Amino acid sequence: RSKQWYQRRVREFKEIFSKHDFFSICQNPELSCELTIQPIDRFNLDAAIIFSDILVIPQAMGMKCTLAPGIGPIFETPLKTPEDMASLAKFDVSNLQYVYDAISLTCSKLDGRVPLIGFSGGPWTLMSYMIDGQPSKTCSKSKRWLYQHICKSNSLLNLLTECIVEHLFAQVAAGCSMVQVFETNAGLLTPEMINTILAPQLECICTSLKKKLTHHGIEGVPIALFCKGANQSLPVLNKLGYDVISIDWSLDPEIAREFLSGTIQGNLDPCALYADKDKLHELTKNMLNKFGTRKFIANLGHGIYPDVDPDNVSHFVDAVHDISLGINGGDNNEMSLYT
Repeated sequence: RSKQWYQRRVREFKEIFSKHDFFSICQNPELSCELTIQPIDRFNLDAAIIFSDILVIPQAMGMKCTLAPGIGPIFETPLKTPEDMASLAKFDVSNLQYVYDAISLTCSKLDGRVPLIGFSGGPWTLMSYMIDGQPSKTCSKSKRWLYQHICKSNSLLNLLTECIVEHLFAQVAAGCSMVQVFETNAGLLTPEMINTILAPQLECICTSLKKKLTHHGIEGVPIALFCKGANQSLPVLNKLGYDVISIDWSLDPEIAREFLSGTIQGNLDPCALYADKDKLHELTKNMLNKFGTRKFIANLGHGIYPDVDPDNVSHFVDAVHDISLGINGGDNNEMSLYT
């Protein structure tokens, strides 16, 4: 059957969020563990993803961040000029020990039920948050750096790439069976910027992490990449060495198969979970028929929205399993998460 996990959580989380702010939960291994396991208890999923956030790296570099209702994460003092980079604290992976403690605890609690996935923000996405200071539809402040201060921009991207490799390795060492790089703002770059500025950083992350894992005797850990909105750069992304490429809902599966040679993850429109169950089943079947079940991980094209009915999530999960079994002629082992 096709394997599946989901990038965001559903409304069962509300009780914990009513008592704790978001980043306090991320920094509390027990709460992070609880929220990681809740979806596994609720749905018939094939993997869990640790409850954390992409912005823990800039936080570990001394940048204070809060979550503003209706806006999202906001940095108190974003980087306004390249000279502000001097204010960044030296990255020490031990400052993120709370993440690795949460992973170890979660692995212990899961006790082999499903594998655990770790993640990091990509270098450009982290850079854009650090400069724009909050979610942006244009990333105009950070893109301005790319046009006016390309050398300093590359220095910051190089620094973040090094931090990401350390962070991902520590997550694997703590127990994660797979890791993913979320380059959520990739689609705001031009194709040339992706090719010449971002792609080398992403390739470095994959190559360096695999080398580091091998050096420590760790093999068989897939590395996934999600570049939201970067569909025009699929041929470039395909050559970066990642085991899995995740795609958003704007890309037709047949086009994805044409340009991506490895395992693909995606890509149902998250808003499809608002559809009635018959329509949702139809959309799921169409997705699976186009992708096939080999070298495929069923997922959404981005995260679950907080007002989605959990019953529709259950219906989607069960539909993926039932339809893929039908496609495979009842062979439950036809598709592997790590194919």
